[in-house]
Amino acid sequence: MQTTLSENARRLPRAEEADSILRSCVHCGFCNATCPTYQLLGDELDGPRGRIYLIKQVLEGNEVTQKTQQHLDRCLSCRNCETTCPSGVDYHNLLDIGRAVVDAAVPRPIGQRLLREGLRTLVPHPDLFKGLVSGGQVFRALLPDALQSKLPRSATLSKPRPATRHARQVLMLEGCVQPGLSPNTNVAAARVLDRLGISVTPCRQAGCCGAVDYHLDAQAAGLDRARHNIDAWWPSIENGAEAIVQTASGCGAFIKDYGHLLASDPAYADKARRVSALAKDLVEVLRDEPLEKLGIHNAHRLAFHCPCTLQHAQKLGGAVEKLLERLGFNLTFVPDSHLCCGSAGTYSLTQPELSRQLRDNKMNALESGYPEVIVTANIGCQSHLDGAGRTPVKHWIEVVEGALP
Repeated sequence: MQTTLSENARRLPRAEEADSILRSCVHCGFCNATCPTYQLLGDELDGPRGRIYLIKQVLEGNEVTQKTQQHLDRCLSCRNCETTCPSGVDYHNLLDIGRAVVDAAVPRPIGQRLLREGLRTLVPHPDLFKGLVSGGQVFRALLPDALQSKLPRSATLSKPRPATRHARQVLMLEGCVQPGLSPNTNVAAARVLDRLGISVTPCRQAGCCGAVDYHLDAQAAGLDRARHNIDAWWPSIENGAEAIVQTASGCGAFIKDYGHLLASDPAYADKARRVSALAKDLVEVLRDEPLEKLGIHNAHRLAFHCPCTLQHAQKLGGAVEKLLERLGFNLTFVPDSHLCCGSAGTYSLTQPELSRQLRDNKMNALESGYPEVIVTANIGCQSHLDGAGRTPVKHWIEVVEGALP
């Protein structure tokens, strides 16, 4: 695709990157075939090819409108198009560049601004979020159905974590909403790792990965959170921590991008690359371990929802399924498993109607094999799918830990 950036666009910090990505697109349209929003809406501008053209027009100096912003907002950032694209178009980075330019040029309505600023204030703070969830559980009956569906279906008592006692040690990102919505997920991960001779080193100084800010009109704030985490983890990295483990694939996808996003920061570029190299989804750590020593023999019938951030961003599609089958679980077939469930970070709150349609489609696919439990690898997907009030949805590591002898 030929493009001529405007004078203003050429001065952007990522102008060269944007130009290179635009030129890699050959306008074939294969991406639309696997785009969830294009499938729902049938609008060329709500598919990757159309959004690329919108960004191209913006960077070439054409008028930026609220309609342009709306079409970019509707993108889930699921990156299914990247998996499909024969030309290797780096769509998600182009989208980030385009969104930043559009959001700087088009003021949002007051309702959107309040929602986005509220989410940025609440979500990245685990204690505040956990307190709100606890309060919501107490007054659950008084809440509207839309809010009730965002709360866990039942209160969960957290199990104790094993002490740090092994020579092999890893760091673990605790996450923002996971401690409030699914407090046993990281505990279960630590207990399984402990059985395999790996200890989790606590690092409370690390906070939100930065994705929430970065994807809600505050990219600079998101990168500041990335720098904060790098500083928090660095002493343990220097002391030999062998990985930074994430149990939420959405966080993991963003941390693995630190090296790219901070490549032009002279103070953090090298450290960011090191952190991204050490970032591992939990399945990447466990699949190389002698799982047979766990002694699990289980015939539970499970359906696995592979989050977009695991299969399209981290390229780990099939990894969890193989691990679960290796442990003896019975996995059902899930049609259209490549499609997004509609969670997509805060998308279920900023685009509730589209998100709900995608969730219902995904639940129908997941339940088609009549599983006892649906398991996934990302707290956003887990909470969103479980909010349908149908088959229970858990993180896969909780099911594994629950089957330990």
